[in-house]
Amino acid sequence: MKTIYLDNNATTAIAPEVREAMLPYLDALYGNPSSMHTFGGQVADAVETARGHLADLLGASPEEIIFTACGSESDNTAIWSALQTQEDKRHLVTTRVEHPAVLSVMQQWERQGFRVTYLGVDSKGRLDLDEYAAALTPDTALVSVMFANNETGNIYPIQRMAELAKERGVLFHTDAVQAVGKAPIDLKRLPVDMLSLSGHKLHTPKGIGALYVRKGVRFRPLLRGGHQERGRRAGTENVPYIVGLGVAAQLAAKHMQEERTNVAALRDRLEQGITAHVPDSIVNGDTQSRLPNTSNIAFKNVEGEAILLMLDRLGICASSGSACTSGSLEPSHVLRAMGVPFNYAHGSIRLSLSRYTTAEEVDFVVEHFPEVIKTLRAISPFKD
Repeated sequence: MKTIYLDNNATTAIAPEVREAMLPYLDALYGNPSSMHTFGGQVADAVETARGHLADLLGASPEEIIFTACGSESDNTAIWSALQTQEDKRHLVTTRVEHPAVLSVMQQWERQGFRVTYLGVDSKGRLDLDEYAAALTPDTALVSVMFANNETGNIYPIQRMAELAKERGVLFHTDAVQAVGKAPIDLKRLPVDMLSLSGHKLHTPKGIGALYVRKGVRFRPLLRGGHQERGRRAGTENVPYIVGLGVAAQLAAKHMQEERTNVAALRDRLEQGITAHVPDSIVNGDTQSRLPNTSNIAFKNVEGEAILLMLDRLGICASSGSACTSGSLEPSHVLRAMGVPFNYAHGSIRLSLSRYTTAEEVDFVVEHFPEVIKTLRAISPFKD
């Protein structure tokens, strides 16, 4: 049975070009880039080449890029640094729909006596810029708002939000893990101070990320103990994965238009095919401003987990808008913040595509989806 992979917001397949570029650094070129000898020096050159490729994708300078282990580390580092460099400020601003890599950190600082403003969203998951502007105070150390939502694909007005923060002298961080490579980002024009990304959303292996820190922004490292990354992130560099991320950045730039047109067209074909043939189904999120690869669909009176299990039997990989916590299925914090009715939120699933997704795969899913929902509704304990 063929696997149809529609869970690319969770992780992506490794691009063949990425794998090939990594192999020499897993074999013959194993030197430590911090070593003084020529054998290590050629490895250091590869790291700097990759840094340049990633900077080019983002419209940044290479020296503004810090390699990390993942997006979560980058998020944690950005928040930590903002607070350590502004010890007189005790206020943070974020949203109710952030990834746990930001939300859980904010909650931790809140327990330590910091004040955190959690911005709400409307039924489409959109932010209110007036509420945001009112939240900024002289005591605000950092705003952290994701570029695009991992569950709904919503793209947020980061340009205007960063501009407002800059006008007030407030640092601005964005978790762009889902957006990099799918939405154009030019940090020469986008006035964010820090930006997080993760390689495994860009067709690299899991275990590599990066943090952009704008030149001139004061910074304190989260990881200490070495001079690597210009003293900003201790630990011997993960050279094969850094090389892979550099190649992935080149590929992302090359395929950006394809993501925004071909992948978006396949997403719409999938979404429209399902909703047209499945009664009582709705699309969650802002369909006018979202990532080109992401669709979050809610089905009335069905359990999202049951949908995933039946799809899995057909070889279809997706993810749920619900998370199993303490033995009970609860709608995600994103859908709760949007006020999606429980009997729909409970049956929400996310379908996320990539440039490797085919029309044949989409049509297979559309063909089989109505029967999946019909079968589950026949046995569902949820009734109107």
